[in-house]
Amino acid sequence: MALVDLERDDYGYLKDFNEWNEKIARELAEEEGINLTNNSFKLINFLRDEYINNNANQPNERNMLKGLKDDWEGKLSTKELYALFPKGPAKQAGKIAGLPETKRKGGY
Repeated sequence: MALVDLERDDYGYLKDFNEWNEKIARELAEEEGINLTNNSFKLINFLRDEYINNNANQPNERNMLKGLKDDWEGKLSTKELYALFPKGPAKQAGKIAGLPETKRKGGY
């Protein structure tokens, strides 16, 4: 299935995160002007795992750093997350991960 065949909300987020796959992620990333790397997919898969297996949790950046630190290639920092997803790792990576838009307003 291609991205054009999937139902999305007014902001381009998938309405059903179960329809997501890596091909869809690449298409969403292309729309966002993002080049996906191994580390990009580590964050995307982390966000999906947290959402699917942790009661629809959408972690903030601090928790992303804690959750990814042992599996990251190179130095992991908030700056690195924003280098991968300049519009914000929670919103932009979450969108590419096929998750609903996060309503969290930051903080811990």
